[in-house]
Amino acid sequence: LGNSHNQHQHQQQQSSTPTNQTDMKANNYEVVDAGETITFRGVVQRSASQAFFLVFCTALGLLSLGLVLDIQFHDLVLPLLGKPNWFLLALLSPYAGIYYWQSGDRVDDCSVKLSTNEGETENEITVQGSEEELERMWRQLEWKEKGMVKIPGLLEQRS
Repeated sequence: LGNSHNQHQHQQQQSSTPTNQTDMKANNYEVVDAGETITFRGVVQRSASQAFFLVFCTALGLLSLGLVLDIQFHDLVLPLLGKPNWFLLALLSPYAGIYYWQSGDRVDDCSVKLSTNEGETENEITVQGSEEELERMWRQLEWKEKGMVKIPGLLEQRS
């Protein structure tokens, strides 16, 4: 029983690595280094929705700054300009979107290391990468953190 259990664990370890590689390749990642630690590299493309959100948040921030400056310097009169309209600072917010759009593509690395304990009864996957990529992997592959037990929520379907 112990020997067949160890063989099953070994087969499970070998089968989980190709699944991870397939998952990473499906998300535009390529294998860069395939030693003890597998390193994937991919290009995260810029997003129009993120650019618009950045412009919106920047406009809100600049309007808030304009309100503070208007309250603080209410009686200020500049030579040749007169009384400044601090809220016009919000017109600079599209430049945040332009800056993001020009430098939005980024190269993202993700490293995966698969190891077993001495008795080959447990597999451990160590993953290093960006927070967004790790969060996507947690949801898609239904991973559990080491030592944690998943308790289904009230709205989750139980199988």
